[in-house]
Amino acid sequence: MKKEPIDQVFKRLEGRLDTAAPSADHKANFLAKLQAQATEDIPAKDTKTIQWMRPLFIAASVILLAGLMFTQFNATPKAKELADVSPEMENTQDFFTKTIERELFEIKENMNPENQAMVMDAIKQLEILEKNYDDLKKDLSESGEDKRVIYAMIDNFQNRIDLLQHVVEQMDAIKELNAIEKAVTL
Repeated sequence: MKKEPIDQVFKRLEGRLDTAAPSADHKANFLAKLQAQATEDIPAKDTKTIQWMRPLFIAASVILLAGLMFTQFNATPKAKELADVSPEMENTQDFFTKTIERELFEIKENMNPENQAMVMDAIKQLEILEKNYDDLKKDLSESGEDKRVIYAMIDNFQNRIDLLQHVVEQMDAIKELNAIEKAVTL
Protein backbone atom coordinates (compact mmCIF):
# COMPACT_ATOMS: atom_id res chain seq x y z
CA MET A 1 0.00 0.00 0.00
CA LYS A 2 1.30 3.35 -1.00
CA LYS A 3 1.31 6.15 1.54
CA GLU A 4 -0.36 9.41 0.60
CA PRO A 5 0.71 12.69 2.02
CA ILE A 6 -1.76 13.95 4.61
CA ASP A 7 -2.73 17.00 2.56
CA GLN A 8 -3.91 14.82 -0.30
CA VAL A 9 -5.98 12.64 2.07
CA PHE A 10 -7.88 15.66 3.39
CA LYS A 11 -8.47 16.98 -0.12
CA ARG A 12 -9.83 13.65 -1.25
CA LEU A 13 -12.18 13.34 1.77
CA GLU A 14 -13.18 17.04 1.83
CA GLY A 15 -16.91 16.73 1.30
CA ARG A 16 -17.42 13.52 3.16
CA LEU A 17 -16.11 14.43 6.67
CA ASP A 18 -18.53 15.46 9.44
CA THR A 19 -17.32 18.86 10.53
CA ALA A 20 -20.41 19.91 12.52
CA ALA A 21 -19.85 20.77 16.19
CA PRO A 22 -21.45 18.42 18.74
CA SER A 23 -24.41 19.59 20.74
CA ALA A 24 -23.92 21.09 24.22
CA ASP A 25 -25.35 18.06 26.05
CA HIS A 26 -23.35 15.60 23.93
CA LYS A 27 -20.88 14.85 26.79
CA ALA A 28 -23.70 14.21 29.28
CA ASN A 29 -25.52 11.91 26.80
CA PHE A 30 -22.31 10.01 26.13
CA LEU A 31 -21.59 9.51 29.85
CA ALA A 32 -25.19 8.37 30.48
CA LYS A 33 -24.99 5.79 27.67
CA LEU A 34 -21.58 4.62 28.97
CA GLN A 35 -22.95 4.28 32.50
CA ALA A 36 -26.00 2.33 31.31
CA GLN A 37 -23.83 -0.02 29.27
CA ALA A 38 -21.45 -0.60 32.23
CA THR A 39 -24.29 -1.61 34.57
CA GLU A 40 -25.70 -4.04 32.01
CA ASP A 41 -22.37 -5.79 31.38
CA ILE A 42 -21.33 -6.30 35.03
CA PRO A 43 -23.54 -8.82 36.87
CA ALA A 44 -24.60 -7.81 40.35
CA LYS A 45 -22.41 -9.46 43.00
CA ASP A 46 -24.02 -11.28 45.87
CA THR A 47 -22.69 -9.14 48.70
CA LYS A 48 -24.06 -11.50 51.36
CA THR A 49 -21.81 -14.29 50.07
CA ILE A 50 -18.73 -12.12 50.16
CA GLN A 51 -19.58 -10.71 53.59
CA TRP A 52 -19.48 -14.07 55.35
CA MET A 53 -16.91 -15.86 53.18
CA ARG A 54 -14.06 -13.41 53.72
CA PRO A 55 -13.99 -13.87 57.53
CA LEU A 56 -14.35 -17.61 57.01
CA PHE A 57 -11.29 -17.69 54.75
CA ILE A 58 -9.33 -15.59 57.21
CA ALA A 59 -10.32 -17.82 60.14
CA ALA A 60 -9.42 -20.97 58.21
CA SER A 61 -6.03 -19.51 57.34
CA VAL A 62 -5.36 -18.55 60.95
CA ILE A 63 -6.35 -22.01 62.19
CA LEU A 64 -4.15 -23.67 59.57
CA LEU A 65 -1.16 -21.52 60.48
CA ALA A 66 -1.72 -22.06 64.19
CA GLY A 67 -1.91 -25.82 63.67
CA LEU A 68 1.29 -25.85 61.67
CA MET A 69 3.10 -23.75 64.25
CA PHE A 70 1.80 -25.90 67.10
CA THR A 71 2.99 -29.13 65.53
CA GLN A 72 6.32 -27.58 64.57
CA PHE A 73 7.13 -26.15 67.99
CA ASN A 74 5.72 -29.01 70.06
CA ALA A 75 7.36 -31.77 68.07
CA THR A 76 9.54 -33.39 70.69
CA PRO A 77 12.04 -35.93 69.56
CA LYS A 78 11.08 -39.49 70.39
CA ALA A 79 12.96 -40.72 73.43
CA LYS A 80 15.30 -43.56 72.59
CA GLU A 81 15.04 -46.81 74.41
CA LEU A 82 17.99 -48.88 75.49
CA ALA A 83 16.84 -51.46 72.93
CA ASP A 84 17.38 -48.91 70.14
CA VAL A 85 21.15 -48.84 70.74
CA SER A 86 22.03 -52.38 69.67
CA PRO A 87 20.66 -55.94 69.62
CA GLU A 88 22.65 -56.75 72.76
CA MET A 89 21.11 -53.82 74.58
CA GLU A 90 17.69 -54.97 73.40
CA ASN A 91 18.34 -58.36 75.02
CA THR A 92 19.54 -56.60 78.18
CA GLN A 93 16.43 -54.44 78.34
CA ASP A 94 14.17 -57.45 77.77
CA PHE A 95 15.94 -59.39 80.53
CA PHE A 96 15.65 -56.55 83.04
CA THR A 97 12.05 -55.78 82.12
CA LYS A 98 10.95 -59.40 82.49
CA THR A 99 12.82 -59.80 85.77
CA ILE A 100 11.24 -56.66 87.19
CA GLU A 101 7.76 -57.76 86.10
CA ARG A 102 8.28 -61.22 87.63
CA GLU A 103 9.52 -59.82 90.96
CA LEU A 104 6.72 -57.26 91.10
CA PHE A 105 4.11 -59.96 90.39
CA GLU A 106 5.55 -62.12 93.17
CA ILE A 107 5.48 -59.21 95.60
CA LYS A 108 1.88 -58.34 94.81
CA GLU A 109 0.84 -61.99 95.12
CA ASN A 110 2.38 -62.26 98.60
CA MET A 111 1.20 -58.87 99.86
CA ASN A 112 -0.78 -58.99 103.07
CA PRO A 113 -1.80 -56.44 105.74
CA GLU A 114 1.49 -56.93 107.63
CA ASN A 115 3.69 -55.97 104.67
CA GLN A 116 1.33 -53.74 102.69
CA ALA A 117 2.98 -50.49 103.81
CA MET A 118 6.40 -51.79 102.78
CA VAL A 119 5.08 -52.91 99.37
CA MET A 120 3.34 -49.58 98.72
CA ASP A 121 6.56 -47.74 99.62
CA ALA A 122 8.51 -49.95 97.23
CA ILE A 123 6.02 -49.22 94.44
CA LYS A 124 6.45 -45.46 95.04
CA GLN A 125 10.22 -45.86 94.86
CA LEU A 126 9.81 -47.86 91.64
CA GLU A 127 7.76 -45.02 90.14
CA ILE A 128 10.56 -42.57 91.00
CA LEU A 129 13.11 -44.86 89.35
CA GLU A 130 10.87 -45.16 86.27
CA LYS A 131 10.63 -41.36 86.00
CA ASN A 132 14.41 -41.18 86.24
CA TYR A 133 14.59 -43.80 83.49
CA ASP A 134 12.32 -41.67 81.29
CA ASP A 135 14.72 -38.75 81.79
CA LEU A 136 17.60 -41.03 80.85
CA LYS A 137 15.78 -42.02 77.65
CA LYS A 138 15.55 -38.35 76.69
CA ASP A 139 19.23 -37.90 77.55
CA LEU A 140 20.10 -40.88 75.36
CA SER A 141 18.27 -39.29 72.43
CA GLU A 142 20.04 -35.98 72.93
CA SER A 143 23.51 -37.35 73.65
CA GLY A 144 23.72 -39.61 70.63
CA GLU A 145 24.11 -42.88 72.53
CA ASP A 146 26.63 -41.70 75.10
CA LYS A 147 27.99 -44.72 77.02
CA ARG A 148 27.59 -42.94 80.35
CA VAL A 149 23.86 -42.61 79.72
CA ILE A 150 23.66 -46.27 78.65
CA TYR A 151 25.43 -47.33 81.86
CA ALA A 152 23.10 -45.11 83.89
CA MET A 153 20.09 -46.79 82.24
CA ILE A 154 21.44 -50.25 83.06
CA ASP A 155 22.19 -49.09 86.60
CA ASN A 156 18.59 -47.86 86.89
CA PHE A 157 17.31 -51.31 85.91
CA GLN A 158 19.64 -52.91 88.46
CA ASN A 159 18.46 -50.51 91.17
CA ARG A 160 14.84 -51.46 90.46
CA ILE A 161 15.67 -55.17 90.65
CA ASP A 162 17.67 -54.67 93.85
CA LEU A 163 14.76 -52.77 95.39
CA LEU A 164 12.32 -55.53 94.51
CA GLN A 165 14.65 -58.27 95.72
CA HIS A 166 15.10 -56.41 99.00
CA VAL A 167 11.31 -56.26 99.41
CA VAL A 168 11.05 -60.01 98.67
CA GLU A 169 13.74 -60.73 101.27
CA GLN A 170 11.95 -58.55 103.84
CA MET A 171 8.66 -60.30 103.08
CA ASP A 172 10.36 -63.69 103.52
CA ALA A 173 11.88 -62.52 106.80
CA ILE A 174 8.45 -61.42 108.02
CA LYS A 175 7.03 -64.85 107.06
CA GLU A 176 9.82 -66.65 108.93
CA LEU A 177 9.37 -64.43 111.94
CA ASN A 178 5.63 -65.14 111.96
CA ALA A 179 6.31 -68.87 111.60
CA ILE A 180 8.76 -68.79 114.53
CA GLU A 181 6.27 -66.83 116.66
CA LYS A 182 3.57 -69.42 115.88
CA ALA A 183 5.92 -72.26 116.72
CA VAL A 184 6.94 -70.65 120.02
CA THR A 185 3.35 -69.88 121.04
CA LEU A 186 2.24 -73.45 120.39
